[in-house]
Amino acid sequence: MHSITKYIGGHSDVVAGALMFNDSKLYDKLFFNIKSMGYWISPFDAWIALKGSKTLKLRAERASENALAIAKMLEKHPKVEKVLYPGLPSHPHHKIALKNRASPKYNGGSGMMGFYIKGDIKKANKFLSSLKLITLAESLGGVESLIENPALMTHGSVPPEHRKMLGIDDNYCRLSTGVEDIEDLIEDIK
Repeated sequence: MHSITKYIGGHSDVVAGALMFNDSKLYDKLFFNIKSMGYWISPFDAWIALKGSKTLKLRAERASENALAIAKMLEKHPKVEKVLYPGLPSHPHHKIALKNRASPKYNGGSGMMGFYIKGDIKKANKFLSSLKLITLAESLGGVESLIENPALMTHGSVPPEHRKMLGIDDNYCRLSTGVEDIEDLIEDIK
C-alpha cells in the first residue's frame, strides 16, 4: 500500500493511494469492488501523480540529505532534547536502516524525522511559530519542508496519557524535509 499523496506525487497537489498485489485472486476481488463502486483515480489526478513520480528519486535523495544535515545539527543543539532519525548512528535502528536502504546514496533515513524541544508545549509552539521558511502543516512528504507538533495538531484529540505511551510528548515535533537549500533550512531552524 502506497500513499501517492505523499512522496510519490510529491507536490501536495493530489490525493491518491495505490495497492500492489502478488495474489491474483485478491486482485480480482478488489478490482471487482473498485469497478462496481466506481472508486477510480481521475485521469487528471493520475497524470499529476505520474508527473510527480518522475522526480521521486531526485526529491527523495535531496530530502534524505537535508534531513541528515538537519538531524546532525539538531542533535548538537542545546535547546533540543532528543532527535529521532534512523540516518544517525545514535538511532537504535541505524544499522537496520542502513541495511534496508534503497541505494548507497541514502543515509539510512528518509526526509522524515522527529525531535523533542527542551521545555514544554509553549516552548515547542514558540519554536514552530518562529519558523519563516519551513511551513507548519499536517501533511508531510512534499517538495517543501513541513513541520508539525502532533500534540497540538494530528494527535490533538488523543488523550495526553495515551500520547505519552506513544512517545508523543507535548514538546515533540515532526519534520518532513523538502528540497530547499540546506543552508536556508538550517538557518530557519536555528
